[in-house]
Amino acid sequence: MDRENVILEDRWHRKILNAFWIVMLMFLAAQTVFLLSGEVLPGSSGKDAGSWVRTAGSNGLMLLLLVITELWLRYWPKHHKKAIAGCAFLWSCIFYIIIEPTADGAQMALLLPVLISIVYFDCRMLYGFGLFTMLAYIPIYFLIERSLYHKPIQEFIQTESVFAVSLMIGNVILFRVKEFYRYLRTVMNSEQQLLVEKTISDKLLKMDALTGLYNHKTFHEYLDALLEHTEKYHLPLQLAIIDIDGFKKVNDSYGHWVGDLVLKQVASTITAIMMPNDFAARYGGEEFAVIFADKSLAEAQSITEELRRGISIVEYSNMKGRPVTVSIGLCDYQPGDDKESLFRKADSALYYAKRTGKNKVVTANDAILKDSLESKVASI
Repeated sequence: MDRENVILEDRWHRKILNAFWIVMLMFLAAQTVFLLSGEVLPGSSGKDAGSWVRTAGSNGLMLLLLVITELWLRYWPKHHKKAIAGCAFLWSCIFYIIIEPTADGAQMALLLPVLISIVYFDCRMLYGFGLFTMLAYIPIYFLIERSLYHKPIQEFIQTESVFAVSLMIGNVILFRVKEFYRYLRTVMNSEQQLLVEKTISDKLLKMDALTGLYNHKTFHEYLDALLEHTEKYHLPLQLAIIDIDGFKKVNDSYGHWVGDLVLKQVASTITAIMMPNDFAARYGGEEFAVIFADKSLAEAQSITEELRRGISIVEYSNMKGRPVTVSIGLCDYQPGDDKESLFRKADSALYYAKRTGKNKVVTANDAILKDSLESKVASI
């Protein structure tokens, strides 16, 4: 039994025992009022000392049972259910035999442990105490009710019948509870299966099937939310666009299946070098995009340079040793940038990297500066 179930069951022990204490206090109050008002207790000859002694003795036994059960629950870690049910049985016997032996229907007090077994949903306890109650009533009837109070045999048969019916009803209740529990588990398993299927479906809609990275649509959704967050809290952000150099030649020379292997390997290298706050996606056919968060431009540039080198040193057995390289355009977010301007800057840097030899990382600031210098040289 796990800890949560133990805690839950301990709460029920406490609630049932609290109910015993409440009934005991109410019963003591009722008896006190009964005696002080001059009424005669059942089984007594009047308001005499014997009545008070019998009342005090029986009540003392009932209180002693409750105290013993309290100590059991507090200091003995095992068999708490049996302690509660056993207390209920003895308590009901004292209640029935000593205090109200002549009252019609008082035998129903003996059903208390059966009712408690139902509360605990314990079938073994139900049958154990149910059968024990039916057997225990046999000597009670013949030694006390029939010999002292001359109750007819029909009352014995009726009482035993009530005990048997109560036992069967308790069994039906527990059976229905088990049926409902099985139904509830089936529903929960079905809902859990649907949740898993929905999660997988959502993931498939968000992921690129070939590379395992996020797809183009998910990338834009994430970037929109991240730009809003960055603008609001003035956080650093960089965007890198990565393009595989000469990828069309790879497909034409070695086949599309080799091209797929290249795409997977590049995606794997990107994933391996990413930090927890980074976000990568397959942006197009041979193009990837990475968002860096919580980093400076210099840190993002260092990571993309490491990524470029990592991709260039991978050996592909199906390409006869020909290396695969990438060009990377990197830009830094500036206050007021929207998604379009951010992509325009990263694309410009990527275009400059392609135009000036490929297999390199170029930042948007470097591209703008070098373009400006080239324009000046051309004009001279």
